[in-house]
Order: sequence, then C-alpha cells, then structure tokens
Amino acid sequence: MKVYIVYNLGQYNHLIHRTLRDLGVESRLIDNTTPPEEIDADGLVIGGGPSIEKSGRSVEYVKELDIPILGICLGHHIIAKAYGGEVGRGSVGGYAEVEVTVLDEDEIFRGFPEKIRVWASHMDEVKQMPENFELLATSDVCRVEAMRHREKPIFGVQWHPEVYHSQYGEEVYRNFIEICRR
Repeated sequence: MKVYIVYNLGQYNHLIHRTLRDLGVESRLIDNTTPPEEIDADGLVIGGGPSIEKSGRSVEYVKELDIPILGICLGHHIIAKAYGGEVGRGSVGGYAEVEVTVLDEDEIFRGFPEKIRVWASHMDEVKQMPENFELLATSDVCRVEAMRHREKPIFGVQWHPEVYHSQYGEEVYRNFIEICRR
C-alpha cells in the first residue's frame, strides 16, 4: 500500500511523510505540480503550505483522483475550495493549542474522545463548508475544524495531527490508512 503526500511548501510535510513511514506505510513526498495521471497511490495526503495560490495542481487532485484524500491545514482549505466552499482569514491567527470538540466520530476519528487538544494555525480557515460535506469537529476558535465528503472518502482537518503535541494525531493517520486499505 502507498500513500503519497503532496508537498505544498509547508514546514510539516516531511513530518507527515515520517509519520506514515513509521506506521509501516510506503509513503513518498510528491511535488504539487505532479500530473494527476502519474499518481498511483492508494491514498493521498494534501499537506500544508503558505497559500492556495502556491498549491500547484492540488485542486485537480481533489476533483480528479478516485482515492481517499486527507487534507491537512491548507489541504483542508483546498478540499473546501475544490467543492465550492469558502476559505478566509480566521479571527485568531497564529499557531497555537486549541481544544477541539469531535462532533461525529466517523471513520477518521474512530476511537476518539469528545474533546482533544491539538496544534493548529487559524490564519486562514474554512468559512463555509461545501454543500456535500458534513461537519466532524469544531472549536471555539474555528467552526469547521474537520469535515468530510458525504459520499467519498475525502476528509479535511484544520490542525496538524503529525506534530507531537496534537492528541490522537497518530490515530488520525492510522484511521486514514485503514480507509485507504478498503
């Protein structure tokens, strides 16, 4: 099984790669200009980065690939934009600890408690979810902390599960790997 990570120039993309590798999955960082037809993975993580404008072909991946996709931070925003949602400046910027309420355990949050503490940047955030998505997690700082497509295995989270201080971070990736194996 292979899970690729789209490198969107974010500081944690290498950590996502290492997390997946440590979980026993063949993983590889790919450039965000890689043509969609060259992606032969069983799952795709769209990593963080500075802006949607610098995310290469990431929107195409979301629209064209028929594999499970997990968007992290900017990847979460890219998924929202690809399906018609709105992304804008958050009311609280910067990278900090946030308490997230898991509203729907779903398959990506299987085994999670109702409240977890995570590390996230809220400089930008999903302001309006796309119509065909459901809300999975929220916080006092950001209404759309996590979402998923209602029919496809496409998930987005505002926070960085790969960083040490995010609770249940490794479990997000474990659950995503299980989704990719189906």
